[in-house]
Amino acid sequence: MTPLKLLNSNSSTMCTRSRFGSEMIDRSSVFLFDLERIIISNVTVGYNDLCFVQNDVQYGVNLDVTSYTNGKRETHNPPGRALPYTLWDFYESGCSLRMLNPQAFSSTVWQVLSILQEKFGSMAGANVYLTPARTQGFAPHYDDIEAFILQLEGKKHWRVYNPRSEDEVLPLVSSRNQDEIGQPIMDVVLEAGDLLYFPRGFIHQDDCLPDTHSLHLTVSSFQRNSWGDLLLKLMPAALETAMEEDVEFRKGLPLDYLQFMGVQNSEKEDPRRDKFIACVEGLMKKLVDYAPVDAAVDQKAKDFLHDCLPPVLSAEEKASSVYGAPARWGDGEALGVTVQLKGQTQIRLLGAGAARLCGDGDTVTLFYTTENSRVYHKEEPKSIEMKAEHIDAMEFLIHSYPKFVSVACLPCETVEAKMSLAELLFEKGLIHTAEPLTAE
Repeated sequence: MTPLKLLNSNSSTMCTRSRFGSEMIDRSSVFLFDLERIIISNVTVGYNDLCFVQNDVQYGVNLDVTSYTNGKRETHNPPGRALPYTLWDFYESGCSLRMLNPQAFSSTVWQVLSILQEKFGSMAGANVYLTPARTQGFAPHYDDIEAFILQLEGKKHWRVYNPRSEDEVLPLVSSRNQDEIGQPIMDVVLEAGDLLYFPRGFIHQDDCLPDTHSLHLTVSSFQRNSWGDLLLKLMPAALETAMEEDVEFRKGLPLDYLQFMGVQNSEKEDPRRDKFIACVEGLMKKLVDYAPVDAAVDQKAKDFLHDCLPPVLSAEEKASSVYGAPARWGDGEALGVTVQLKGQTQIRLLGAGAARLCGDGDTVTLFYTTENSRVYHKEEPKSIEMKAEHIDAMEFLIHSYPKFVSVACLPCETVEAKMSLAELLFEKGLIHTAEPLTAE
């Protein structure tokens, strides 16, 4: 794995290193340049007074005030709401400002993260950092996420270091402040339009140059998205199934196993230990046969859909979905509520990752993201328990994306089942029509 600096997309040189250290970079480097153009061309991503006046930005929840001087990192968050008067006083005193969830306040960042979560198949988050000239906001450390640094304004000096040991390669948790970090493998100044990537576990630190401030966006992904995390879902389910179906897993332990097993007996040479361990190894090998891999993936998928931001809808998608339906109040009555789907109406999901069918025993549930909040986990997971008559049609609709299909083509046994599914999905904001519906 190798950190990578991607220069401004207008440059004739696309990267400073030829060894792409991550599959994520192989897929997404040029794609991220396109997203960076979106961000830089929209000032809503930046810190501005309107953001803090119009929104309830809370210290410690949405914003951190930090400093790093003389090897000491401090957080200076007062209680309550962040308003410009106090905020800019901190900044003028040499503190860095970190906005923790800019997607809640910036439609631009929301749009970028919504696209990335679909591309990466993992939650995408972001922080925005504003740092005064001649200062450093954070101590050297490594993170448990893949990090993409998009420089928006000014310049910033970055130093990146290799993981210090195999134990710190692709870590499960972020580190505390680090010392004895050795020599940097990358020492670079980012300017507006540059992008820097480094994988989990790479120690990094940054500081501002004497002559300019820095505003950058850090996009993060792939937190707790490893094979091991999948196995944490898989192994308990596999063991539960094995105990139900295989008598070998239900046989009793030896009466005297506490006399020769355990840490206090680990140095003993006892044939009973060898026999016991061989039995455990045999059961572990058999466990593979009972591993419900698809069900474990569904468990991961449910967590992912709960983590996701809701999809960002285009004007056309809003107009052709429940969010643009003509229902309104006027002349003392509800108007425009007679919009109806018909057999020939063309429909599709609002996004490739907007919904997913997951099985749990005999129950099939549709989990979806369209009612999620832009604030992480503000809402509970959203789901619909599917009727048996709707399952095949829902699967057909998911696999048909991005094509529109007619309601009449849904593989349900009756016309009533087709219409009831389409109406349910439309009312829940999960589908839109090829043409806006009109009231009859």
